[in-house]
Amino acid sequence: MSKNVSDFLVQRLSEWGVKRIFGYPGDGINGIMGALNRANGKIDFIQVRHEEMAAFMACAHAKFTGEVGVCLATSGPGAIHLLNGLYDAKLDHQPVVAIVGQQKRASLGGNYQQEVDLVSLFKDVAHEYVQMASTPAQMRHLVDRAMRIAQAERNVCCIIIPNDIQEMEAEKPPREHGSVFSGLGYAMPRAVPHAEELGRAAEVLNAGEKVAMLVGAGALHATDEVVAAAELLGAGIAKALLGKAAVPDDIPFVTGSIGLLGTKPSYDMMMDCDTLLMVGSSFPYSEFLPQEGQARGVQIDINSRMISIRYPMEVNLVGDSAETLRLLMPLLTKKEDRSWRDRIEKNVHKWWETMEERAMESANPINPQRVFWELSARLPDNCIITCDSGSAANWYARDLKIRQGMMASLSGGLATMGPGVPYAIAAKFAHPGRVAIALVGDGAMQMNGINELITISKYWQRWSDPRLVIMVLNNRDLNQVTWEQRAMEGDPKFKASQDLPDFPYARLAELIGLQGIRIDQPEQLAEAWDQALGAKRPVVLETYTDPDVPPLPPHITFKQAKAYASAVLQGDSDSIDIIKASMKQIF
Repeated sequence: MSKNVSDFLVQRLSEWGVKRIFGYPGDGINGIMGALNRANGKIDFIQVRHEEMAAFMACAHAKFTGEVGVCLATSGPGAIHLLNGLYDAKLDHQPVVAIVGQQKRASLGGNYQQEVDLVSLFKDVAHEYVQMASTPAQMRHLVDRAMRIAQAERNVCCIIIPNDIQEMEAEKPPREHGSVFSGLGYAMPRAVPHAEELGRAAEVLNAGEKVAMLVGAGALHATDEVVAAAELLGAGIAKALLGKAAVPDDIPFVTGSIGLLGTKPSYDMMMDCDTLLMVGSSFPYSEFLPQEGQARGVQIDINSRMISIRYPMEVNLVGDSAETLRLLMPLLTKKEDRSWRDRIEKNVHKWWETMEERAMESANPINPQRVFWELSARLPDNCIITCDSGSAANWYARDLKIRQGMMASLSGGLATMGPGVPYAIAAKFAHPGRVAIALVGDGAMQMNGINELITISKYWQRWSDPRLVIMVLNNRDLNQVTWEQRAMEGDPKFKASQDLPDFPYARLAELIGLQGIRIDQPEQLAEAWDQALGAKRPVVLETYTDPDVPPLPPHITFKQAKAYASAVLQGDSDSIDIIKASMKQIF
């Protein structure tokens, strides 16, 4: 039987190295689903519970492998559902290709059922490349260009395929005017700055007496180079959230996360430094960076669009972070005066003591910080950690000590709720022999994590190491927003919007063949983590935690303190409890 367009699509994706597609079926992609079936496992189709989850998983696949993530959805509503996950990939600069169905070409423009202008719909999220197939001969260059552009631009691309095209006989482009003949393959070029710019950067860095480094996701592959540069410069290293795994937290001069979810050592270092070296980060919050004019700046980034948009840099080095640092370091003079470094290390040591003290403070019933602190020492070697947006991200950022060889991620640029569980699922498919841990609040779990437990139940026995732990903070509150209302707006908790149902997460896990553990006392935490991390099947660890423990920023401004006081004075429903909990954390 001759191949149709869908068979060619699957074959071409396989030739590009695609081994897995995340998606959900529908009649708008029946032709493609048939081709995947006929391919006899050449590409593994992973059936999710919702197309948004497919896009999240494609994004996570890209994050944890460096490969292009691919997701598949039907026309109309299926395509629409992809958007949030695709924006997650776009804002975190991840290579993802979305393949979506469309109604027959003859019906387009006829107000047909499920007819949506998909080119316009995807024009922003896939702005680098979004095209609809109009003839079978097009399919070759649509696939080739989408895969290549996704890798080259580290962005989202989209191919739209009407369902009548899917079932037509595959055609080679005719050798005639107007045809396009494309080919396979892409290798990232070596990107390094000019020698003159490296020299200018070295002059700035060598002149500095108090150098601070800030690293992000663009430095994840440059751990050794970042640490070596910091040693030469006597610098401390702060980390943006997406760069949490870029350098280990057991290095004494790593100050940890930066920003509202960051640490006091990172804040103090930025406020006192005279030189800033930013590597692979687009950290957006200027109030946590040095004041303009306080520090001289050098930035390294592979993307020239991201240069000097967060702090007015004196020298901008466009290039790969590892390669650029390797070329820069021979030009650096090792700083003999280590007083700045000594101060940073003392602050870091004191901070970890503070974190332990805060985690061990009593709460009603469990202090959420202790959940993360108890996990930190138990993290398996080379594990993969995912986190959701919400108050869980505070404790993930501050209380977990990442070691070399681990991977970790969350939704950085979009900061959307919902990716914690699908990220972990994608991690298990990409690395089935590694332990994966998802750290999720009950809001995100109720939004979509519950449904993806069904996906875990469907597939977990395929993984060589079955250990996947979903930890749920059950605090019956949309906690991060509750605290933002108090500390930023001065408003008391709005119970109608913030209170969540008390759902039995662990019991649900048991019902669908997973292991469920529920704890409501802090003394149970250590044993619960040991049990979950040693289990023979995926586990939902439900921790009944106190919503009134405040996620304190590294520096409390007068405006924040005034807003907090206003919320309390207006009769916040939890006023007494949050005052008690805040006093324990501050003093």
